[in-house]
Amino acid sequence: AGLDLIELHWGQEPGGWVMRVFIDRPADDGPRLPGQEPGTVSPLFPTPTITHQECERVSRDLSAALDVANAIPHGYHLEVSSPGLDRPLRRLQDFRRFAGQKVKVRTTGAVDGRRNFSGVLRDAHDGVVEIECEGRSYQVPVGAVARAHVVPDYTGELKKSRSAQ
Repeated sequence: AGLDLIELHWGQEPGGWVMRVFIDRPADDGPRLPGQEPGTVSPLFPTPTITHQECERVSRDLSAALDVANAIPHGYHLEVSSPGLDRPLRRLQDFRRFAGQKVKVRTTGAVDGRRNFSGVLRDAHDGVVEIECEGRSYQVPVGAVARAHVVPDYTGELKKSRSAQ
């Protein structure tokens, strides 16, 4: 579909089995500023968001492919959506893409004496994520990240939606 698979959740819930698929545009979709590295988000040219129609298309195509492959022997609900404002960060390219944004990171073990980091994502390169929090810069190996996500700027998003009206 030309889109990135960000995350997939599969499990049984009170209403039955559910497969949740989160998709997004590749980081290189859209214009960039001169000198801007590929895969980074520009405040002037952010990557376009996933549309409802794209979610529908991926849902139809994925459902058909799973049915033909007979990959799941029982009933389930398929949900396809964008990763949302608090999108998870998994790969080095995800961290690189959101450099400059506020993030929360939890590691599998202690890094410089701590496991939880909440601050600004400064850089991501050579398998290491640089996070500035509490006036200090931390180097966190991507392999040590248990969970990470962007912290939404709801005020900024509200301003964007008001200016679009």
